[in-house]
Amino acid sequence: MPDAEHQQRMQKLEERIAAARKGQEPRPRADEHYSQAQLAWRMVIELVAGLGIGFGIGYGLDSLFGTIPIFLVLFTLLGLAAGIKTMMRSAQEIQEKKLAETARDERPGDTSGTED
Repeated sequence: MPDAEHQQRMQKLEERIAAARKGQEPRPRADEHYSQAQLAWRMVIELVAGLGIGFGIGYGLDSLFGTIPIFLVLFTLLGLAAGIKTMMRSAQEIQEKKLAETARDERPGDTSGTED
């Protein structure tokens, strides 16, 4: 009889240990955790890339056609607009991820639901 009692106590102890370990496990993150500096650099790079590509296309067209820097100015402005648009899209993506994360964090602890 002591063996059966001992086995029950061991099983209960193992269940308590498993529950304690499960409570201390870190929650999985969505994709990656970005710091604010990384996000800022991402946006700066997107803007500079748009400007650089626009400048390069405009300079190339001006060289090809032998015109005054009309294409250079035009495509630099278009590159600026494209860079700003890309920055805004990135900012919206980051904001949506943060809102989804806060909604997910608030949901499990929410006890204001209706009970039947």
